[in-house]
Amino acid sequence: MPRPIEALVHVDALAHNLARARAAAPDARLWAVVKANAYGHGIARAYEGLRGADGFALLDLAEAERIRELGWRGPVLLLEGCFEPRDLELCSRLDLWHVVHCAEQIDWLAAHKTERPQRVFLKMNSGMNRLGFVPGAFRAAYARLAALPQVDEISLMTHFSDADGARGIAHQLAAFEATAADLPGERSLANSAAILRHGLRTEVRNDWVRAGILAYGSAPDFPAHDIRHWGLEPAMTLRSRLIATQQLQPGDTVGYGSTYRAEQAMRIGIVACGYADGYPRHAGTDTPVLVDGVRTGTVGRVSMDMLAVDLTPVPDAGIGSEVTLWGRGPGGSLLAIDDVALAAGTIGYELMCAVAPRVPMRVAD
Repeated sequence: MPRPIEALVHVDALAHNLARARAAAPDARLWAVVKANAYGHGIARAYEGLRGADGFALLDLAEAERIRELGWRGPVLLLEGCFEPRDLELCSRLDLWHVVHCAEQIDWLAAHKTERPQRVFLKMNSGMNRLGFVPGAFRAAYARLAALPQVDEISLMTHFSDADGARGIAHQLAAFEATAADLPGERSLANSAAILRHGLRTEVRNDWVRAGILAYGSAPDFPAHDIRHWGLEPAMTLRSRLIATQQLQPGDTVGYGSTYRAEQAMRIGIVACGYADGYPRHAGTDTPVLVDGVRTGTVGRVSMDMLAVDLTPVPDAGIGSEVTLWGRGPGGSLLAIDDVALAAGTIGYELMCAVAPRVPMRVAD
């Protein structure tokens, strides 16, 4: 039989989470962000759950081609724009909208020969200092684009660096509005954290909002708030089974480096999951897992193909018992990916994107 580990994608959860985004930012149109192969879920697997969005936002042309192949005829936005001049040819052929964040991309547009003007999103660097024109250069960039016959409609966008935290978005909103308030064009400002925390503010939700991590059932401002607070559902379950058990005596150690030593007699289970499956090696003892739907924790160091769990809370567990590494467990149990990420010193984004190709992944029944 195949190794018992698998990942499930919950299409109903994706649709539910998009509905939560719409409720948080009423009247705005919604991008479903499917970069990084739909945050590790697979664009083709996630598509049915996300097709209720008004458009798809992504990074590269291969992802854009996949969305078109799946039958999507609505807006598709390249969030980092074109990487070289010839990318504009595919933008024309696939009818892609694309971000313009640097002078070179305007130069490429000016030299592009096309009979079909393109829709662009001019990006402001309002404080993230990653991509975009600083406020002092933004209006000149807008004027250059507006003068090009290759450009049809110009929309305006920025990206918040602190929408999930105490600093908030006021400083970036002020920078954006001071420069762009009188410029025509639709706006796209809000990412997942801004949608949930600030989406009811008219100046934030604007015309388009971008649902990224929230669509996949991870709270963008965890641990301040969890998915229950925001009414989100996990879109991925990673599960396996126990393949062995061991009875420990006081003083026995577990795993490489003997990082865990039993203080009393206890029983542990060995799970068919390890860092080669994408489970974080740096996850230490007591990282939460579910065994037969009961919450317990890991024991010792994660190996390439296996990890150990404490069976004290589940004395009846044995070989074949279901282990939920994150997501939906048996009997309605739930382990949020954010809980696992916090214990492992990372974020839910990384875990869902890091599931290894060797792990079978399918849409849940």
